[in-house]
Amino acid sequence: MTAVTRDIRSPAIVGWAHTPFGRLEGETVESLIVRVARDSMADAGIGPEDVDEILLGHFNAGFSPQDFTAALVLQADDRLRFKPTTRVENACATGSAAVHQALKTIEAKRARTVLVVGVEQMTTTPGPEIGKNLLKASYLPEDGDIPAGFAGVFGKIAGAYFQRHGDQSDALAMIAAKNHRNGVKNPYAQMRKDLGFDFCRAESEKNPFVAGPLKRTDCSLVSDGAAALVITDAEHAAGFSKAVAFRGRGHAQDFLPMSKRDILAFEGCKVAWERALGEAGIALSDLSFVETHDCFTIAELIEYEAMGLVPAGQGARAVKEGLTEVGGKLPVNVSGGLKAKGHPIGATGVSMHAITAMQLCDAAGDMQLRNPQLGGIFNMGGAAVANYVSILERVR
Repeated sequence: MTAVTRDIRSPAIVGWAHTPFGRLEGETVESLIVRVARDSMADAGIGPEDVDEILLGHFNAGFSPQDFTAALVLQADDRLRFKPTTRVENACATGSAAVHQALKTIEAKRARTVLVVGVEQMTTTPGPEIGKNLLKASYLPEDGDIPAGFAGVFGKIAGAYFQRHGDQSDALAMIAAKNHRNGVKNPYAQMRKDLGFDFCRAESEKNPFVAGPLKRTDCSLVSDGAAALVITDAEHAAGFSKAVAFRGRGHAQDFLPMSKRDILAFEGCKVAWERALGEAGIALSDLSFVETHDCFTIAELIEYEAMGLVPAGQGARAVKEGLTEVGGKLPVNVSGGLKAKGHPIGATGVSMHAITAMQLCDAAGDMQLRNPQLGGIFNMGGAAVANYVSILERVR
């Protein structure tokens, strides 16, 4: 890939770190935070004294007995003591919320360099409690008693989509198979196994129905993991060996009750994409790839429509026509997505930004696309409630 040098007009990512995702034995929330905080600063070539502010994305909601975790980042180095440090939370979009908050802080000139860490440890929590914790990201007066927890919420969405647009079981299995196939090449992925369409499509003892028409292969994984970014202002970024700038971004928060909106439209997702593309001055067709929030395969399907890749009700076309495959019109979830990479809640959004920066800097290893120019990220909290889009471009 030819080196790129362009004028930097917005904050830029100049360093990153990423743990493997999965069941990480012997790790704690603290150890994961410390690991990526240290590694990201080393990757950027900065010291703790260069960090002006710290933001931690950590959902928790009962996964960790240790709450009030923002100050744990200071455990990475005593020289971080007294740095302004805040925990940011917005359900499954927690990581992107922390990233976007860093951009606002830098643009307000309250900081030049911000360290952003995302973390979650989920696998030490008993299964029934995991479901209860995740369901806290829904509107409890309406969905608090739904069977299968948060999977039940998206099972209801999938059932409604099937009723309106027909059985989409083939398309969902194709999305799952695509993401698992892509995940084989991701060294950070929790599940690096090509399951194939037939396995994902058929109900079996190893792939039972979980909620509505959703099977186990339609659901993202319970994961531990962490990721971190060093983000700095435009002027300072010009002095780093690599810089991935925020060409555009958008955040749209929608109503929490699904009864107050057309849940099959993912309107907040659509608005966030429109805002980010408008700020970037580009069209969706200008993107080289997208990392999108496939907490469940039905979410990725509807997101194809909300981002404008295909018309409403025609999400299946995107995967059936190969538009979202590596080598297609718009590769989606080259990393394997949440489906194969894993979904440690607070880390997910930070991970998506790190993976996208890797792609743009030709540092994605076996995942690497050919000469990508612009990468899009969509990270969602709840059922299309907290919607964040970032558009990244390599400038150095």
